[in-house]
Amino acid sequence: MNLSSICSSLPTTKSKQKAELIWKEEKFMTTKGYFGQFGGSFVPEPIQALLDELEMTFDKYKDDPEFLAEFRHYLKDYSGRETPLYFAESLTDHLGGAKIYLKREDLNHLGSHKLNNVLGQILLAKRMGKKRVIAETGAGQHGVATAAAAAKFGMACDVYMGAEDVERQRLNVFRMEMMGATVHAVETGTRTLKDAVDAAFGAWMNDLEAFYVLGSAVGPHPYPTIVHEFQKVISEESRRQILEKEGRLPDYVIACVGGGSNAIGAFSQYVADEEVKLVGVEAAGHGLDTDKHAATMTKGSVGIVDGMKTYAVFKEDGELAPVYSISAGLDYPGVGPEHAYFKDSGRVEYVAATDEEAVQALLLLSKTEGIIPAIESSHAIAEAVKRAPKLSKDEIIIINVSGRGDKDVAAIADYLEAKK
Repeated sequence: MNLSSICSSLPTTKSKQKAELIWKEEKFMTTKGYFGQFGGSFVPEPIQALLDELEMTFDKYKDDPEFLAEFRHYLKDYSGRETPLYFAESLTDHLGGAKIYLKREDLNHLGSHKLNNVLGQILLAKRMGKKRVIAETGAGQHGVATAAAAAKFGMACDVYMGAEDVERQRLNVFRMEMMGATVHAVETGTRTLKDAVDAAFGAWMNDLEAFYVLGSAVGPHPYPTIVHEFQKVISEESRRQILEKEGRLPDYVIACVGGGSNAIGAFSQYVADEEVKLVGVEAAGHGLDTDKHAATMTKGSVGIVDGMKTYAVFKEDGELAPVYSISAGLDYPGVGPEHAYFKDSGRVEYVAATDEEAVQALLLLSKTEGIIPAIESSHAIAEAVKRAPKLSKDEIIIINVSGRGDKDVAAIADYLEAKK
């Protein structure tokens, strides 16, 4: 069972049942959960009832002093926040343009930004009396974070991961299993993140007492709003840190975009600062002129995917197209609805970086700064490599280094070997 079949009574592609889609939009436009025309909650009633309960719990606790104190306690003492805003002086000198700062989410416990959101959601699950959590994962970082938090709070944990990603990210699979999680390799479809999302939703339908810990800023309302709320700590910190270091805001904030959780967190507190340019970097894979990419914003169109209205990559028949990236965390055919809104409003510029550009950026940061970034984050670094030399030495770029590259070393070695 997958999410598309679960939602069979709802429009799952841009070509199906336009009249029904219009009705659904009119119904949901009057509710919360939309970013302009994007978002909503296109799910069957059993799931909607759970989402309504989740929204009530979230609204009750998001500003509750006791909840926030507990959340901040675990961010500080368990995750190790705040993360540094590091001036990459050697990289800056090498590129010869704008000053480059790195927001070091790679130094978070377990190696990525994912734990920020997981801790928040697990604390909600605890207050809802949940004993089991379900999660999807691409590169494995969200799965690792969920497994860790479940272990910490004594919850059973099932993680769904595309079989292709299981092979690419064996290290993270072992990490999850070491912490007591059961990892399910999903063999359907392209055997990647989209299929893991479908399988996780199917598992949730079979156990409505479980709590679904969604890792990205995607899916039906209230998930995109919840993920934004728990990831905004990234830019709360970086905004204060850059003011302390430079006395002013940056000219650019650059982050990679798959589903979009790290970018939402990195952009959040700068959205109102119109002088700060926000740049999201998608996966161009083998190139935008090929069918081997995951450039949803650049090449996609508007439709319904995974319970939300957003941009997605569709085939001519209206079904979701298979997508590709060297990065297991970016090969997702949709994108979070808030990002879709930022694209249409013009607030964020979305560009794409190829596999080769990302790998070269990873190697450049490794060799200039001794920091090995995740291949996902390396897409953002690749864009900064292009832009920085064209900017003056007085301008400032913040790159969100969403994760560390330990998990990618073997895959990068294979990639470089294959090029010989």
